[in-house]
Amino acid sequence: MNATIEILEPRRRPTQERSQKKFDLILQTSRDLLLEVGFESFTLEEVANRAGIPIGTIYQFFQNKYVVVCELDRQDVVAVRAELARLAAELPTLDWLRLLDQLVDHIAALWVTDPSRRAVWHAVQSTPATRATAALTERELAADVAHVLAPLTPKTPRARRKIVAEVLVHVAYSMLNFSIRDGQEHAEAVIELKRLLGSYLLAAEQSG
Repeated sequence: MNATIEILEPRRRPTQERSQKKFDLILQTSRDLLLEVGFESFTLEEVANRAGIPIGTIYQFFQNKYVVVCELDRQDVVAVRAELARLAAELPTLDWLRLLDQLVDHIAALWVTDPSRRAVWHAVQSTPATRATAALTERELAADVAHVLAPLTPKTPRARRKIVAEVLVHVAYSMLNFSIRDGQEHAEAVIELKRLLGSYLLAAEQSG
């Protein structure tokens, strides 16, 4: 990553319940607006209008709309990390392919039931800073995946396991985005994703 590219973070995060409610309202309103109008037409002024709050309240937390979409991206990863942690509690197990299927099914369901995830995924591809920030969020998820993979891939060196995890996460997100494109058979795409990830993990472990 280019060291000159800024990682986009909120100006501040809420520490009290009242501030948290405002913060959550801004993010939910932003998510709804982003899904409705797309990123190019998305403005913080319209977020403030729809949320019924002063624009200054938004600027207390977020410098601009690019920081907002990066925070939405972080928010989307939270549910995935939580499900990963739940499944990790069942490891180690010889039936790890079943757990992989469960994880993919869980994430795929999120993608289908919440189309804003795709809108957020596209929005964070818009600038070098948003892409770098999204990549960092993706790597944090991949670090969780690498930890889960450790008992499943004991022959794989730690450094390679890290790369394997990052590939798994990136491919999964790309395929899930592909799975809900117009005219695409989502269920078939998810089946192919499971095959792809399972085969890749087996090959990675066998090659050591």
